Amino acid sequence: MTRYGPPPLWARRPGFPTLLRIILEQQVTLASAAALYQRLAVTIRPFDPAGILALGSTGLRELGMTRQKTRYALALADQVATGQLALQRLGRCSDAEAREQLMGVPGIGPWTASIYLLMALRRPDVWPPGDLALDKALARLHGSASVLGATEVEETTAPWRPLRAVAARILWHSYLSERAA
Repeated sequence: MTRYGPPPLWARRPGFPTLLRIILEQQVTLASAAALYQRLAVTIRPFDPAGILALGSTGLRELGMTRQKTRYALALADQVATGQLALQRLGRCSDAEAREQLMGVPGIGPWTASIYLLMALRRPDVWPPGDLALDKALARLHGSASVLGATEVEETTAPWRPLRAVAARILWHSYLSERAA
């Protein structure tokens, strides 16, 4: 905080577009995910589950989506369109309940569910497991050349409860600021 100042909130609007964008951000650079998301948003009007379903697998692939992410996008669109996943109700669920509902969609694992809880639902005590930037920032904080294991991360972040999302934002901010420098 002293070196880089307070971190941005990085808040996102709850809903289908945000959750789809988080899926696109899995295991790729934010820039490449943003470029693909922009192509989708320009092509699909309105940008909603019906639009994704109408475009279908072939249309999504033509826009540059991988086969796997195409499957995930269609599964998400289907579950939201049919009401199987009611995104508007997640805000009233506990973190565990919301995470469980989100992870019922193919392609949504613990990281994706946690990022949605942290950024879209703005939950205060969420730590996205396996986030490479957080893992690197946490290792640097501990003076370690290698990232910590899952158990070590859990032990390190436990004292930060119930505000682990604040710690995550501070560490992301430091990581991104150091990379920019």
